[in-house]
Amino acid sequence: MQINGISAIVTGGASGIGEACARQLAAAGAKVLIADVNDAKGNALATEIGGAFAHVDVTSTADIIAAVDTAVEMGPLRALVNSAGIGAASRTIGRDGSYDSAFNLDYWRKVIDINLTGTFDMIRIAATAMSRTEPLEGGERGAIVNMASVAAFDGQIGQAAYSASKGAVVGMTLPIARDLAVVGIRVNTVAPGLIDTPIYGEGEGSEAFKANLAKDVLFPKRLGFSDELASMVLELIGNSYMNAQTIRVDGGARLGPK
Repeated sequence: MQINGISAIVTGGASGIGEACARQLAAAGAKVLIADVNDAKGNALATEIGGAFAHVDVTSTADIIAAVDTAVEMGPLRALVNSAGIGAASRTIGRDGSYDSAFNLDYWRKVIDINLTGTFDMIRIAATAMSRTEPLEGGERGAIVNMASVAAFDGQIGQAAYSASKGAVVGMTLPIARDLAVVGIRVNTVAPGLIDTPIYGEGEGSEAFKANLAKDVLFPKRLGFSDELASMVLELIGNSYMNAQTIRVDGGARLGPK
C-alpha cells in the first residue's frame, strides 16, 4: 500500500515511539493526525510535520470518534498506529500480608482500560471509517499496527497488569485481522523490546541504568531506537502481504524475571 497521499492516525504520537512513527509517516507523504493527551507537544509536532493534532484520551469513545472524523477530512484514512499506553509496576501481593497492600485493582483497571480497551476502541472506530473508503488495487482499504511489548511474552516481576494488557493486544491481533479481512483491512502488532525513550530520564544515572538493561540484549548491545521501531511500523503498513502477525523488535533480548 502506498503511504503517500493517505491520512494516518498515530495515538500517543506526541513523543517516543509514536512521535517517530508520525515523523516517518509524514516523511513518506502521509497526512498525520497526532492523537495524544499532551496538547503542547502534540500541536508543536503536528505543525512541524504538516499534520494535525487532536486531544485524545483513548478511554473516551467521544474523543476517538472526533479524531477519526478529523483524519477522514484530511484524506482517505488508510493507516492507524496504536502507540498510546502506560507502564505499570506493582507486585500481586504486598509485603505485610494485608489485603490492602495487594495489587490495587483501580490501577489494574486503568492499565487495561488504556492499553487494551483503548486500543480496541480505536481499532473499531477507525476501521469503520476505513471500511467506507474506496478499495485500492487488490481490494485493500487500510492497515492497522498495534504496539504491544516483549512483556507480553517475558513479563517481569511487578508487570502483571502491563503484561496482561500487552498479551491481550497480541492475542486479539489474529481474530481482528480475520474480522477485517472482508473489507480489506490488515492488522499487525509490533512488540518492542528495550527502547531508549524519555521514560528513562537523562543524566549519568539514567545512562548507567540503560547500560545495565542492555545486558539482556543479544546484539547490538544497546537499547533500541524509536526510529528502528517506526521503520518496522511503516513496513507493516506498506507491505500488503503482512497480515495478522506480531513482530518482536528487541535485538534478540529475552527478559529475566527482574
